[in-house]
Amino acid sequence: MRTSAVIVGAGPGGLAMSHELARAGVDHVVLERGEVANSWKYERWDSLRLLTPNWMCGLPGFPYDGPDPDGYMTAAETAAFVDRYRARIDAPVHTGVTVERVRRTGAGFTVATSAGVWQCDTVVAASGGSSEPRVPDLAAAFPACVQQLTALAYRRPEQLVGDREVLVVGASASGVQIADELRRSGRDVTIAAGEHVRLPRRYRGRDVYWWLDRIGQLDERWDEVENLQRARRHASVQLVGDDEGRDLDLHTLAAGAVRVVGRLSAVRSNTALCSGGLGALVANADLKLARLLRTIDEFVDAHMLDVEPPAAPVPSALPDAPTELELADFSTVIWATGHRPAFRWLDPAAFDRRGRIEHAGGVAAIPGLYVLGLPLLRRRRSNLIGGLGADAVELAGDLRRHVDRRAAARVGVAIA
Repeated sequence: MRTSAVIVGAGPGGLAMSHELARAGVDHVVLERGEVANSWKYERWDSLRLLTPNWMCGLPGFPYDGPDPDGYMTAAETAAFVDRYRARIDAPVHTGVTVERVRRTGAGFTVATSAGVWQCDTVVAASGGSSEPRVPDLAAAFPACVQQLTALAYRRPEQLVGDREVLVVGASASGVQIADELRRSGRDVTIAAGEHVRLPRRYRGRDVYWWLDRIGQLDERWDEVENLQRARRHASVQLVGDDEGRDLDLHTLAAGAVRVVGRLSAVRSNTALCSGGLGALVANADLKLARLLRTIDEFVDAHMLDVEPPAAPVPSALPDAPTELELADFSTVIWATGHRPAFRWLDPAAFDRRGRIEHAGGVAAIPGLYVLGLPLLRRRRSNLIGGLGADAVELAGDLRRHVDRRAAARVGVAIA
C-alpha cells in the first residue's frame, strides 16, 4: 500500500493534521490502534473534566459551538466532540490497526502494521505525550497487599479495594483531582507532593485560562523558552474544571482533611520515606503564582480593562507533614506521577541518548518525520486541544514541502 503520509493516532492531534493535509492536497491515512479518541474513551477517570474552558477547545474547521462555552467538557463529552470532528472532516481513519514498526528507507518510510505494510514519504507521530504512565522504580518495593493503580487505570472510588487509607503519589492536575474525589467519597487520603504549580480557577472575574490566553503566555514559542527541556518536563498545573469556579491545590486539599506530605523518595521495609522539603516547594509555588498575578495586573493596567479588582490569594502554611508513612496503614496507592509517549515503533535513529525523540518544533531530526501533541512542541498551548490546530497548520506546511521535494526527486526535478 502506498500513500504520501501516514498519521499515527486518531485523537484530536492526528485528526487536526488530517484536516490540514487534506486542505493541502496531500494524500494520507490515519492509523489508530483502537477507536477514534481511544484514550478519551478508555483511559480517563469517570469524573475528569478538561482544565480549559470549552471556548478554547476548537479544532481546525471545527470551533466549539455548544451551549456552554464557559463550561468544561467531561472525558466522555471530549470523546464525542472528537468523534463529531472525524465525521465532519471525513478523515481517512483506519481503526483497530496497530503500528508495529516504522523504518526509514531510501524512498521514505516503511510502516509495518497489524493490517499490512504502508510505503510513504512522511510519517506523523500524533499519538500524544500521555500514552503510558510514568511509574517510579520504588513502586516495586511496595508490599504485595497494597493495591497499585496509575492515573490512567483509575476510574472511580468504588474501584479501590480495602478500606484503609489511600496514598496518591504526585500532585499535579491528576493527583490533586483524584485525591479530592477520593476524600469526598469518604476515604482517608494522603497525597505526596513534589514540585508543583498552582493556579486559581478564576482571577479578577475571569477564568485563569482567559488570562493566560490574553497575556500571550500560551503562545510563547519553543525557541523563545530559556530552558526548553525543563519547561517540557514541567508538571501540569493544580487545577480542576469546575462550573462553580472552585480552586483545587494543596491548601484546599489540606483544608478538606487530605494529609499532604513531601515527595516520596524511598521505601524501606514497610515504611515509605518522604522528603522534608515540602515547605520550600509550597513557597516556591506561591512565588510563581504571585509573579503570574502581577503580570496579569500589569496587563490590566496597561490596557485599562474594566475587570474586578485584584485579590491575590494569601499563602497559608500547611500542617506539619510526617516524613515516614507506615504502608500497613494503606490499602491502595495511586501513581499520578506523570505520563510519557510510547514511540517504541519508531526508528531508533529518531531518539537522543536519553530516549527522547529529537525534534525542533515537531520537525524530527529524521527528514520526513513529524511529531504532534507533545508538551511545548511549538508553543506552550501545544498539548491543549485548542493548541493542536495551530501546530498542525505549521507542520502540515513543512510536510507538504517535503512531499513535493520527494515527488520532484522521483522525476529528476530540483525544488528549492
